[in-house]
Amino acid sequence: MSPDFRENGRLFLGAVPDPAAQTKIGNLARVLSRAHHFLGEPIAPDRLHVSLLFLGPPSDDLVRIGHEVAASVRMPRFDVAFDRTVSFLGKPGKRPFVLVGEDGGSPFKSLRRQLVAALSRTGLKRLARPQFTPHVTLWYGGEIDEYPIEPIGWTVRE
Repeated sequence: MSPDFRENGRLFLGAVPDPAAQTKIGNLARVLSRAHHFLGEPIAPDRLHVSLLFLGPPSDDLVRIGHEVAASVRMPRFDVAFDRTVSFLGKPGKRPFVLVGEDGGSPFKSLRRQLVAALSRTGLKRLARPQFTPHVTLWYGGEIDEYPIEPIGWTVRE
């Protein structure tokens, strides 16, 4: 985990798929984009991630806090797998189309609880949204019902 500035100018802590999983997810996104006739481009494979904790607009203080929060959490590596695609709620034409899965949810939820607890110790718990569904966003576009896929997974190491 490391603080990242890439997502819309917001600082967040996240888990990044390994290169093999990035390639598989990127290939799946391109195939599904063509199959569902989505406009726009899928998320680039090197930007794929599971957002665990949003911190806010980047600032020196939040970067420092993000590093402190991430460094304070210890969890053994764990395997995750995503086995379904679905559209989340959102603005028409901008709904997140994502990968979700039962197998990876519990470890991510445990990790997130630890991150929120660490963030609470900084006095900034208010930044943590209460709802959390581990997912990887493929692109923002149309509405697609939940659909099973061959599982794509990786080992979360940091």
